[in-house]
Amino acid sequence: MKISNKRIFITGGAGFIGTALIKRLINDNEIIIYDNLHRDSISSTGLLKNKNVRFIQGDVLDFEHIKESMIGSNMVIHLAAIAGVDEVLKGAVRTLKVNVIGTFNVLEASQQLKGLERLVDFSTSEVFGSHAYKVDELHETSQGAVGEARWTYAVSKLVGEHFGHAYYYEFNLPNVSIRPFNIYGPGQVGGGAIKAFVLKAIKNENLIIHGDGSQIRAWCYIDDLIDGLLLTLTKPEAIGNSFNIGNPRSTITIYNLAVEIIRLSGASSKIEFKPIHYSDIEIRVPNIDKARKILGYEPKVELQEGILQTLKWYRENQ
Repeated sequence: MKISNKRIFITGGAGFIGTALIKRLINDNEIIIYDNLHRDSISSTGLLKNKNVRFIQGDVLDFEHIKESMIGSNMVIHLAAIAGVDEVLKGAVRTLKVNVIGTFNVLEASQQLKGLERLVDFSTSEVFGSHAYKVDELHETSQGAVGEARWTYAVSKLVGEHFGHAYYYEFNLPNVSIRPFNIYGPGQVGGGAIKAFVLKAIKNENLIIHGDGSQIRAWCYIDDLIDGLLLTLTKPEAIGNSFNIGNPRSTITIYNLAVEIIRLSGASSKIEFKPIHYSDIEIRVPNIDKARKILGYEPKVELQEGILQTLKWYRENQ
């Protein structure tokens, strides 16, 4: 899984996943971060001062700029996207533009590179719709009801995934798609139940659950996601495939997750329930057999350990 002496171009590299990835690659590679700092997890880390890092402020909707910035790259990781329920509901048109046109721009620019070894595009587990129990990569995807703003995100990422596979089949672009399942951990920016609950718990404030708390999620710690991503960058067999990356062992209802975070934090917080104002996911649990077989992927961090590490980080950094 060792990657060295590569020029690695990362769109959205200043975000949560990008920052965690750069920490693993920075010592042995040249990193180019292409980001508009909409979600900034990297500025407080000191990584931008490293001699192996170059930051380019840019927008994935600007094709000429992204093509010029990408010149000479050996690997491309496309993380830039509009994500998170609140962000999507506020701007469905922007979500579609950034996630569809932006992904097309990255693929088209990558196609013009010489010597590209790998392009990894981030999709989402939401392509499986509202009821996703032990879904594998060949499971039918769902676009949701037209006009329901929540589903514009899933549709936009699914279109990007189709684009990536089309470029692989027609132009032999060495593309891989990742479908992450509920990633959490230290340094997370944007939404996420674990982050929201942890921030409330360390202040002894009440934890807010939208809906009745019966929603089921399988949570994946950030380090396990990065392990899976690195495997897709190094395994030749990964090319042309989509992979579920998650941890089915860390499956829990939202209510029990809140209870566990209160217990582990020692907080005096209570749980409050509020009506949900958008279409929600009932259950989201991956089947990761394909990633196990082709990549040798296996998540290592159990939910309790991951929550404790997340609690520790936010106590020290908030």
